[in-house]
Amino acid sequence: MDNKPTKGEFIEILLRSTQTIFSTKDVVLLWGEQNESAVRVRLNYYAKTGKLIRVHRGFYAKDKNYNRFELATRIYTPSYISFETILTREGVNFQYYGNIFVASYMNREITVGDQKITFVRMKDYVLSNSAGIEHTNGIATASRERAFLDRVYVSKDYHFDNLRSLDWNKVMEILPIYNNKRLEKKVKEYQKTI
Repeated sequence: MDNKPTKGEFIEILLRSTQTIFSTKDVVLLWGEQNESAVRVRLNYYAKTGKLIRVHRGFYAKDKNYNRFELATRIYTPSYISFETILTREGVNFQYYGNIFVASYMNREITVGDQKITFVRMKDYVLSNSAGIEHTNGIATASRERAFLDRVYVSKDYHFDNLRSLDWNKVMEILPIYNNKRLEKKVKEYQKTI
């Protein structure tokens, strides 16, 4: 006996999910469908009829209130939210940036709707290390200390507004994953300014 969803159940499975963003591959797994092109056809139909929203090539949302961080970390994986997105939210920087900044394996800027997403390339061994990365509701997010180190790692000189909000013990715990002498020296210089 086949446990495949019936016609009306396909969309129900997506709408009941806690995810707000679905890739074609996600849907293949959720529906237990072997034929990926059949899934694509059905997703396109749901997008055309307004039951789903196509937000980016191969990605669909239940509605316009999808989680933008969820989308940003799903377009290129592995990746996690970092840099100014976290530094501003955590009070390390005061300037607001509309972009979502994501640590990824490539440099690229894309626009989805009215949202710019900036992907910043990190070395594989840094990207794959989970030190200072929190996972909540399927979204990987850097701690303020990891975001600080990420920014110093990719930028020669950078101005931070409030380094007092960092836990310097955590900074020093995460620092070795970068295996970078320039970064170690620069972090010590920043620490002395406090």
